[in-house]
Amino acid sequence: MGALEFNQLLVSNAEFLKPFAITLTRDSEEAKDLFQETLYRAIANKDKYNVGTNIKAWLYTIMRNIFINNYRRRAKQKTIFDASPNDYLLNNSQSAVITGNAESNLRIRDIQGAIHGLPEIFRNPFLLYFDGYKYHEIADMLQEPLGTIKSRIHFARKLLKSQIQQF
Repeated sequence: MGALEFNQLLVSNAEFLKPFAITLTRDSEEAKDLFQETLYRAIANKDKYNVGTNIKAWLYTIMRNIFINNYRRRAKQKTIFDASPNDYLLNNSQSAVITGNAESNLRIRDIQGAIHGLPEIFRNPFLLYFDGYKYHEIADMLQEPLGTIKSRIHFARKLLKSQIQQF
């Protein structure tokens, strides 16, 4: 199937995605972003489409996967690190957090300072990972091997853990 035929097939079936995007996001602006990202990924991965299969199902699957990945990324961003020796992860939405506490503000400032004090080679992959990107996405962005990215994030965590325990 040529690019022109694929694009025509995509355009003729794209309108069915808009109501599905609104159903998933329940926000018209987010739905527009999701719709646009879906079409972009479909075009970028047109070689993975099997001619003769149901293109609507293929597009719905792409959209659903993008939505799920974005949801997980947002949930991960709301997770904070507890520096106790047991290394627990706490979810902000499930635990009561006292705001306006001067001690917690100082602690956050110390953690941010420790993060920004990391060598750049560790800081950049760590901040991208902290923002919710997956290892392979970070490797693609930084044009580094996957194993290198995993190693750098691991060492960044170790450095942060040692620095934060000093506080």
